[in-house]
Amino acid sequence: MNRQWSVEESLWIGAPPQTVYSAVSDVRRMGEWSPECRAVWAGRGPVGTGMSFIGFNRRKAALWFTSCRVTSAEPGREFSFRVSIFGLPVALWGYRLAPAPEGGTTVTEHWQDLRRGRGARFTELLGLLFTGTRPVDRARVNRMGMRTTLTRLKLAVEG
Repeated sequence: MNRQWSVEESLWIGAPPQTVYSAVSDVRRMGEWSPECRAVWAGRGPVGTGMSFIGFNRRKAALWFTSCRVTSAEPGREFSFRVSIFGLPVALWGYRLAPAPEGGTTVTEHWQDLRRGRGARFTELLGLLFTGTRPVDRARVNRMGMRTTLTRLKLAVEG
């Protein structure tokens, strides 16, 4: 089985890009729609490029935290962040926003596996221990999680 290193999923949301951006860039709300993230600790104020935050995650009985740093914060267009554990890179997550021709916003959630090079085997082992997901299966699991996240995001923004 070939390992897939990146995944993306898109969904239409009946709200303008700036409204959707406000939701996805408020990382403190990530636990509302992500099936894996339970809570986020971030300092006060808006989240901007270079800002760090901590994600608290849970999958079945496993609990773990990740360190995150915002890599792109372009209001109404894109929000993304790098995830690491013990200083080693794990993934790049983000959202691209585009005005839809029929109104509203097309939201694309994207993920890229960064577990390569120095420390990759250690981060893969941690991923397996914490999530129960083999590296070769991570893209498939993340795709399912993205569908859940985007659906919950849509309900939260449109509701």
